[in-house]
Parts: sequence; structure tokens; C-alpha cells
Amino acid sequence: MRVFICAIAVVMLTTSVWADISITATDLGGGVVEIAYSGTERARAFALDITVDEGSIIDIGNFLVGDENNGYGIFPANFSRYITVLETGEVEEGGWNDPNYTPVADSNDPGALGGLNTNGITIEMGSLYEDISYAPPFSGVLCTVTCSESCQISVTTNATRGNVVLEDASEAIVDLTGATNVPVTVGVVLYTGPDAEEWITVGSPDCWISSVNPRQCLGDADGLSQGKQQYWVSTNDLDILIAAWNKPLGSLTGNQICADFDHLPQGKQNFRVSTNDLDILIANWNQANGPAPDCP
Repeated sequence: MRVFICAIAVVMLTTSVWADISITATDLGGGVVEIAYSGTERARAFALDITVDEGSIIDIGNFLVGDENNGYGIFPANFSRYITVLETGEVEEGGWNDPNYTPVADSNDPGALGGLNTNGITIEMGSLYEDISYAPPFSGVLCTVTCSESCQISVTTNATRGNVVLEDASEAIVDLTGATNVPVTVGVVLYTGPDAEEWITVGSPDCWISSVNPRQCLGDADGLSQGKQQYWVSTNDLDILIAAWNKPLGSLTGNQICADFDHLPQGKQNFRVSTNDLDILIANWNQANGPAPDCP
């Protein structure tokens, strides 16, 4: 599909005033908050500020990437930085997979907040499609954000970056009641899987919690989909598994424990990530919009 990013930029800067969109923030536990939308009209683009009154926002996830995927995977603030458009008008193969291509605007962009690891981020998300079958639904999830500590989180529109714009290029009237001063609790044990003792043994990682990553036990180490086909188990997860391969618990760093898909040690050396985990990843490799999010 030809990508005309200038069209998104024009839409996000256009202002008129009809229709309603509601934004909500829902505490999923463990510091993770779901940012969702609903409306009677279809939105074309969102420019939102997300802030916390204590601590910082340390991560963003669960967002779609790219075009024609029934979501808001065009990020105007970062498009020119990380996406290459060929002379044919097509995005360079693999271009959507750059891990730096996220909805979070750079703090140096006009009107943008400080970014991850500060008390506020600005996100920009738009849709782009030719076939109506790829249009985003009238309600859905934009992303999740992770807070460093218990706080109250609020979402507001960002006028400098374009507010919320509808398909007809008019500016939406936005209801933010459900996204204002929403309590977020960090430190509550919400693990519901069958391996609670193992979860505690390895440091109670958030990625094992089904409300945070409902596909982790199926090979999704990073909690993100890849490419137009929304592969939830793909090369990024394999990279994490390789980095953690045949290491005892004490040698794992960062999110490497997230590649322990079976939640069990293996072998005399008690490797957390080994052949059993690789088998799980292979079984769910590159499934379009799969596997289903059904970890316990």
C-alpha cells in the first residue's frame, strides 16, 4: 500500500468541532494501564498527553504497527525518523519492525512531554488504509503504559500535536472522564498462572502475568506483535530467547526471564531458558495475529 504520511499530518493539524470520542484508562495491575477509546464516529488520529502524579511512565506496549491492520499504527512523530519510503511509495521491507518506531513523541518535538522515564509522555497514533475492511473499529485499545509506582494517571488531548481528529478531518469532542486521575496500584501480586512458586522464585516478573502479556507462555517474550500480519511470536522474541539461552537464573538480565515460556528450570544446571522454551516458540512461530491470548 502506498504510504502518504503527509495526509496524516494534514489530518492531525485540521480543526473543526463535531462528534464524540471517549478515552479511558484502566488499571490492569502491576503498574500496567490500558489506554482505550470508543466513539460513535471513527477516529483518524490521536494526539494525547499521558501523565502520572507520582513516579514515571517507564514503558509503552500493546500497540499495532504499520498500515492496513485495523489499528492506529502510523506514528507521525517518529515516521520520518525510523521509516523509509521507497520511490514506489512502499515502506522499505522490514521497516515497520524498528523497535524505536513507537507512538511516543520525542521530548524535543514541539508541545511534547518528557517521554519515557519521566512523569509524562505524548503519543501520536494514526490510521492509514485504502480498503475499508482494514479500517480501525469504533472502539478498541490504543496501547498500554507501565507506571513505576502507585499513582494517579490522566490522559488529555494535545492541541499542539493535533488533538483527536475524525475521518472527515474534523476535530472530535473528547470525553476524558474515564481517563482522569485514575488510581494505579503497583506491587499487588496478580499472577494467576499454575506456577506461582516459580514466579516468585524468579523475581515475580510482570511479563508472566496474563493481564500484562497474555501470550508469554506461548512464546511471546516482548508482549508486542511484529509486521503487518501481527506476528506475536517472531524474530524479536527469538532474539530474547537466544540472549537468555542456557543461562542459570542469576545470569539473566533485563527481560530475558520473559523467554522462560514453560516457567520451569531445565537440566542439572537449572537453565531457565532452554530447549523446552524453544519448542514452545517454534510451535507458535509467525502465526498471523496469533497465537490467541489465552495464558492462564
